[in-house]
Amino acid sequence: MSDLVPLQAVLNARTSSVPGEAAGAGRRGCPLSDLRDRLRRAGLRPTRQRLSLGWLLFGRGDRHLTAEMLYDEAMRAKVPVSLATVYNTLHQFTEAGLLRQLALDGSKAYFDTNPSEHHHFYLEDEGQVLDMPDCGITVDSLPDAPEGMEIAGVEVIVRLRRRTGSRQG
Repeated sequence: MSDLVPLQAVLNARTSSVPGEAAGAGRRGCPLSDLRDRLRRAGLRPTRQRLSLGWLLFGRGDRHLTAEMLYDEAMRAKVPVSLATVYNTLHQFTEAGLLRQLALDGSKAYFDTNPSEHHHFYLEDEGQVLDMPDCGITVDSLPDAPEGMEIAGVEVIVRLRRRTGSRQG
């Protein structure tokens, strides 16, 4: 419920593409102004829907969520968006470098609000993603990339499941 008051400010704010014209633009320390600036720096126009979804995405720190999870949050916060708009916005944010897409299971993609390189635990039974502590994982003996290609990164995902029965210990 605490998200609804600040989110109403997002929804009621004017979203202009002209710097300095939007309500509250240029105010230091204003989270909405910071979000507008962040979108602009990423090459995205700060539309009402992008601001609303960005507010929900980035307002709670680093986390991992699916499009459906974000859509549910938007519905609870009374943000008028379709699921298709949520998917489109998540993909635009990913292409702009604001999010990182994680392919953890074949049925859904997760999006990480921390786009820096890091590794993850995936709790299979719960469908939950956790950041792995920085523990100096190294991946040795990578194959050579095919002709004309280069390795852009390596992501380690450790899949976990809860032990059952007497195997604990």
